[in-house]
Amino acid sequence: MARNIQSLERAAAMLRLLAGGERRLGLSDIASSLGLAKGTAHGILRTLQQEGFVEQEAASGRYQLGAELLRLGTTYLDVHELRARALVWTDDLARSSGESVYLGVLHQQGVLIVHHVFRPDDSRQVLEVGAMQPLHSTALGKVLSAYDPVAHSEVLEAERKVFTPRTISELDQFEGVLDLTRARGYADDVEETWTGVASVSAPIHNRRRMPVGAVGITGAVERVCKDGELRPDLIAAVRDCARAVSRDLGAGRF
Repeated sequence: MARNIQSLERAAAMLRLLAGGERRLGLSDIASSLGLAKGTAHGILRTLQQEGFVEQEAASGRYQLGAELLRLGTTYLDVHELRARALVWTDDLARSSGESVYLGVLHQQGVLIVHHVFRPDDSRQVLEVGAMQPLHSTALGKVLSAYDPVAHSEVLEAERKVFTPRTISELDQFEGVLDLTRARGYADDVEETWTGVASVSAPIHNRRRMPVGAVGITGAVERVCKDGELRPDLIAAVRDCARAVSRDLGAGRF
C-alpha cells in the first residue's frame, strides 16, 4: 500500500484549519493546533502563500485562505453550470452558423474544451471534449487571455509555440492582439493554429461579471472568411451566443 506524503497531509490540515473557526490564525496557533514545530509550520505556510492558497495579513501577521484557493474551489461548479447553461445556445449557434461550436475554459496554461457541438452536416467528425488548445494562438485562448487575469499571466509564462507562419508569438505583438480583442469584444484565429482553419470566439461572464469561459465557432477558412476577412454575420452570432449564456449565468447585459 502506497504511503501518504506527510507534507501534503500537513498542508491540507492547515487549509482545513484556516477554513473553520476564526479564519485568521497566527503561526503559533497553527503550529500548536496541528502539533507541529514552528519552523515546520512556517515552511509549509510560506509555500502555500507563494502558490496563492494562503495570505498573510500585513498588520497582524495572521494567516487566512488565499484567493487562488477560492478560484479553484469554484471552478468545478462554474464549469458544470457553464455547460448546462450553454447547451441550448451552442446548439442554436451551430445550426445558424453551419459550423462546429466549442466551449472552453482555462486549465493548466491552456484551453480545456468542455463542450463541443458538431457541425450540422453529414461529414465525419471527432468529439473533442477534454482536448486542450493553446492560449496564445486560438480564438478561445485569446479571449481568455484578454479577459481573465490568471489566463493572461499564464500565457505570458508559457511557451508561445509557432504553429504556422501566421502564429503571433512575440510578446509586444501578442499584447496588441489582446488589446484589440478587448476593444472588439471577440478574438479570431485565421490559420494561426491549423492551416486552412479559422475561428472566432467571445467571452462568457458569470453573475460576478468574472470571465468563466469562451465560446466560438471553428471551420474551414473559405466558409468562415469572405474576401480575406471574417464574416460579420458569424462574428455577430458568436457574440450573441456569448451574451445569451452570460445572461443565463446572471451577468445581465454587456
